[in-house]
Amino acid sequence: MKLAEALQERADLNRDIENLKVRLNSNSIVQENEKPAEEPKELLKELDSAIERLRELMERINRTNCLVESNGQSITQLIAKKDALKLKITAYKELVFNASQTGKRARMTEIKLVSTVDVKKLQKEIDRLSRELRETDNMIQSLNWTTELM
Repeated sequence: MKLAEALQERADLNRDIENLKVRLNSNSIVQENEKPAEEPKELLKELDSAIERLRELMERINRTNCLVESNGQSITQLIAKKDALKLKITAYKELVFNASQTGKRARMTEIKLVSTVDVKKLQKEIDRLSRELRETDNMIQSLNWTTELM
């Protein structure tokens, strides 16, 4: 099984587990002398089985991510890099947006607002970081589809 397939199965299991939790809660209480639409004991068995499969997959995915490397970086390191880049890009975009709001004057006598940062320079940095994020994400995706799950 490829790592990407395991990641897809993990996502499916997470959805299934959420669905089973809802179904369990919906069938956990009934009116006296009534039967639930679904048997909670059976739903619990399904839930336990799905959670155990998820645990197993997560363990194997994490082990694979730690051990497989590309250009001297593990998949885990690449994922951390990707997450950090996303945070940085978001923060920089918010800063550029706010620093660009300098033209809000109704009359010439009102206080003029000026930016304290170089918006143009920050935008170029955002573009550079976005390119780095795309390249990192492409590398992760490529590894996901070419790496066998350990």
